[in-house]
Amino acid sequence: MRFKSKMHSSMSHTGRLRGNSRLHRSSSGVTILELTVVIAVLLSLVLILFIAARTWKRGSDRAMCILNIQNVQKGVRGYSNLYGILEGGTVINLKNQVIGMGRFMEMLPICPSNGTYAYGQASGVDVIPPLGVLYLKCDLEVPNGHVLTNPDEW
Repeated sequence: MRFKSKMHSSMSHTGRLRGNSRLHRSSSGVTILELTVVIAVLLSLVLILFIAARTWKRGSDRAMCILNIQNVQKGVRGYSNLYGILEGGTVINLKNQVIGMGRFMEMLPICPSNGTYAYGQASGVDVIPPLGVLYLKCDLEVPNGHVLTNPDEW
């Protein structure tokens, strides 16, 4: 009964408020502005994640290309050491002597960034390059950095 009397004292019989007293409602919903801000923040985080993933992919492609160059170079050096061929020596079809089934490299290397490889540009396709000169080069070495930083010992 007390509850009714308190309610009865602040409201008239019609249910309207009397005088200066206000009825407070608690809002449990989310406004459109708050929802928009949350969506914008989430989209920004997703965008940053995609940019980071693309940068990581570009770096891993570059590393894979450099590993291809390194492996071919090691294969050429291994072939020249195995058969006693000195730098500048000519080997008929050197590329196929180094790359192929049962050879120093099993498969023809493919640049993961869709670059193309050129064999023996500096000294000739069938010539063992001097130490520090690469036998295999990628055409993306200038724009994307697909080049070894220090091939002097290779």
